[in-house]
Amino acid sequence: MSLLTHLLACLFGMGSWVSINGLWVELPLIVPQIPEGWYLPSYLSVIIQMANVGPLFVTLMHRFRPGVLNETAVIYMIISLGTVASFLMGFFWKETIVVAGVSRSVALLVLTFFLSVVDCTSSVTFLPFMMRLKPQYLTTYYIGEGVSGLLPALVALIQGVGVVHCINSTQSLKHTLNSTNSSVTFDLLAQYQPANFSAEVFFFFLSAMMLVCLGAFLLLNYHPSVARERTNDLYTNGLKEKSQANRKWVEQKPMIDPIRCTNQKCRSSFGTGSYSWMQVFYIFVILAWVNALSNVVIPSVQSYSCMPYGNKAYHLSATMAAVSNPLACFIAMFFPIRSLLLMGALTVIGSGLGAYIMGIAVLSPCPVLVHETSGGVIIVLAWILFILTLSYVKVIIGVILRDEGHSALVWCGAVVQLGSLLGAVTMFPLVSVYNYFSSGDPCNTKCP
Repeated sequence: MSLLTHLLACLFGMGSWVSINGLWVELPLIVPQIPEGWYLPSYLSVIIQMANVGPLFVTLMHRFRPGVLNETAVIYMIISLGTVASFLMGFFWKETIVVAGVSRSVALLVLTFFLSVVDCTSSVTFLPFMMRLKPQYLTTYYIGEGVSGLLPALVALIQGVGVVHCINSTQSLKHTLNSTNSSVTFDLLAQYQPANFSAEVFFFFLSAMMLVCLGAFLLLNYHPSVARERTNDLYTNGLKEKSQANRKWVEQKPMIDPIRCTNQKCRSSFGTGSYSWMQVFYIFVILAWVNALSNVVIPSVQSYSCMPYGNKAYHLSATMAAVSNPLACFIAMFFPIRSLLLMGALTVIGSGLGAYIMGIAVLSPCPVLVHETSGGVIIVLAWILFILTLSYVKVIIGVILRDEGHSALVWCGAVVQLGSLLGAVTMFPLVSVYNYFSSGDPCNTKCP
């Protein structure tokens, strides 16, 4: 295997979600300076789901006009769009326009939509493109996808985003009935520290990362050593085309055909037909469930689950969870177990950890062990193991579907986005409309 190709595949995968992940970790610095305030995360959730028009278009094209869409051209277009949008964000994120008498961050919201289209569409274009390389490089791509969340988090950590210092503040108590003297008590006040560098610099960094992704994609297409790492056979939804005269990437049949039965045993016509329809349904249900949990449902309550145990527990869980994603992909590189039973078992374990995290978030600001060091340790470990197990499941499903062909990976990306959409539709009203969760104060957690 080529080390250069591994590196390029990793850098290519890094560009998949680096822009939106970077925007999320920068929110504590952005929110105080825009009119939307902390309503911005709610707006972002809606905008990201609206951006699913991108993957929907690509999926429909593969389904109804197979072979017509130029996948390489689409990837060039969306990476270039992400590079430009991130660069413009550095100049215009604070600019406001009066709409219906109210000041709004129109430029920020519009540019966020373009970044979301880029990242969402990458799910149904980047993965299928990796079919052109040998199977080993798909896991490296997933490592890069994990790094797309880890790298912005580390840069934001260096930037000092969200660092809180607890300072003393005096507070006069009201006169009591038996005394004419007011007493004074000391309370702790959370004060966010200024960042080491501005949000503008951070957005320029994101633009540079997208530019690196573009360079990696160019080399994956044209570098001679990468050409030697391409598959000898062109998989097209389970069919192999070995023509030396025409190396064009085509699909020779629609993504899903009617059921066919061979050797008295009914198999699906999905991909190579290696799995029955029940197994295909099982794989995609798990894929949607895992992505709903790990991409939207549980991350939406991260602050509620961690802040009662202190700001340190919150930042540690966020950072270590970001590390767990590429770590799981790295483990899958050496242990690519394709067992459907193991996939189900790990999903149950990850879902159990997610249920614990959700339970702690529901009990916030006074969850169990709130005054104990063990409480903070347990919640951090729960976050690490939650991301680790479900990320491993996602990689294993990707490896399985890679063996099923190009169209299987297109469906993989579509189901990933569908799961995230369903998770957002479920959590948005609970978190942002009905305010079901209550956050703990990083300096004053007053519980019995």
